[in-house]
Amino acid sequence: MAGILYLIPNTLGDDAREDQLSKVLPIDTIQRASQLRYWIVENAKTARALLKAVSSQTPLICTMQEMMMTEWRGPGKEQQGKEATDLKKLLQPLLDGHDMGLMSEAGLPAIADPGSDIVNAAHRLGITVRALVGPSSLLLALMSSGMNGQSFAFHGYLPVNQADKVNSLKQLEQESKKKHQTQLWIETPYRNAAMIETMLQGLHPNTQICVAADLSLPTEWVKSQTVASWQAAIKKEPGLLQALHQRPAVFLLLA
Repeated sequence: MAGILYLIPNTLGDDAREDQLSKVLPIDTIQRASQLRYWIVENAKTARALLKAVSSQTPLICTMQEMMMTEWRGPGKEQQGKEATDLKKLLQPLLDGHDMGLMSEAGLPAIADPGSDIVNAAHRLGITVRALVGPSSLLLALMSSGMNGQSFAFHGYLPVNQADKVNSLKQLEQESKKKHQTQLWIETPYRNAAMIETMLQGLHPNTQICVAADLSLPTEWVKSQTVASWQAAIKKEPGLLQALHQRPAVFLLLA
């Protein structure tokens, strides 16, 4: 009988994982993570940091040196033709009857994360998949924004090129207005200020914007208001944009 693929959530921040753990992961999730010897992870260093925090609350089934941990960040262009074969090799412990854990670098596996390829392959092989409860920056941001939680869409990263980014934002604004739909996306943290500046320059003054940073952490910061109100706030507090530099954030708009 094949093993079960458990989708193990990670914390949303690197600092003080031991303190974070019981606040963002249920005890059942922590205990299940402690009993897995075989892992597929986005980042081995981050995965070991989470398991070290887990071990502070419940003993691990084995030492981390004895664990079988393989990194997976999605198929590269050079191996797309081999993807199905490679994924089956990654999942072989499951086919041999062992349970496995799938862990993202932050938050939920397979959400804004290459782990969805692993989950899809597991289903194709007839393997049972069980998602465990943990934090999602996207849902926490949506909950905190005051925007429409009945209809929303996530768009990953917007284009880096400035002209393409402006066009994408205008398209998201039009789509939001047409469907009354909340639009969500993320950005590389060092580009946060540039993203906000582009939004304030290119969107309608009455469009509502939310920036949600450091979610679930002691430094959590959420601001949701119209473009016009954002412009006034930044004029009053010029250091506001710099304060968001290098802080993981989710961006939302509702026209």
